[in-house]
Amino acid sequence: MTFDTLTENQSATSGAGSCGSGSCGCGSAAPSSAYERTAAAMSALAGSAQTDEASDVLPAVAPAINGIALLASGESLPAEDLLERAHAELLRQEAVRLGMLPRHAGLTAPELSADDQAVIDRMLEAEVASPQPTPEEAQRYYDAHQAQFTVGQARRVRHILFAVTPGVNVPALAQRAEAALLELSNKSVQPERFAQLAAELSNCPSGAQGGDLGWLTPQDCAPEFAKELFFLAESSQSTGLRPRLVHTRFGFHIVDVLEVNPGHLPLFEQLKAQIAARLQWQSRATALGQYMRRLVGLAQVEGLELDGDASPLVQ
Repeated sequence: MTFDTLTENQSATSGAGSCGSGSCGCGSAAPSSAYERTAAAMSALAGSAQTDEASDVLPAVAPAINGIALLASGESLPAEDLLERAHAELLRQEAVRLGMLPRHAGLTAPELSADDQAVIDRMLEAEVASPQPTPEEAQRYYDAHQAQFTVGQARRVRHILFAVTPGVNVPALAQRAEAALLELSNKSVQPERFAQLAAELSNCPSGAQGGDLGWLTPQDCAPEFAKELFFLAESSQSTGLRPRLVHTRFGFHIVDVLEVNPGHLPLFEQLKAQIAARLQWQSRATALGQYMRRLVGLAQVEGLELDGDASPLVQ
């Protein structure tokens, strides 16, 4: 299993209707070109754009970059697509300024061709520098994220799910879950009581098996569930009933860990190249974000708001 697999799997989400411990198997490949990586780095700017959330309503002021309209007459775009076009136009205009692309004769932003994007890739490679991570930085990252790098770990788990569904009284549901947890936490409770309550109360199909989910890996779990079971120092290696409810997007879980397989941690030497690649990607994304914010800060932007900084780029 590679470093990328390990880190990406930690943030996998469960499929629709899952109890919160299922795996959807989804994932996305890293952007392949400098142009695409820049677009990915710009995702953090999307929250600062004040375009209509309904997505197909034109802004009050026609959006434009340095006088070049982003929308053709009568055209509308979802907010996310409008942001992507704005960033693409900023990059195109910068390439024109540097003499790498010809000037555009029209007053509406042109669609970038594959050749245009290749030119922008070369511009970004030349203009945006990002430092290579040092071996010491890679070692520190490894030391700080050992739980994520551990392979082969698994937990045998049972749970009782109190599902949050439309219209449910969430405070009342949480109180019922807390009451059941309090009962199970009593030292005098009979061992079979967990299975009985799971059959009576759980909104998960596993209730028919006493709440038993079997052996789970981090990749099998929703992120919130995986964090509790695998990535918290105070609980990741312990068995027994969790002393607090586990909150996930699906509801409240009473969780009992029956067995732990701790897995093993690969040596730093086995992972250092992959860690360095990940740190380099993070550094590159940061530098690209700074570059784009500088372009925004130096541009005349109308009809939408972008996060900009007119100060010189700091690498």
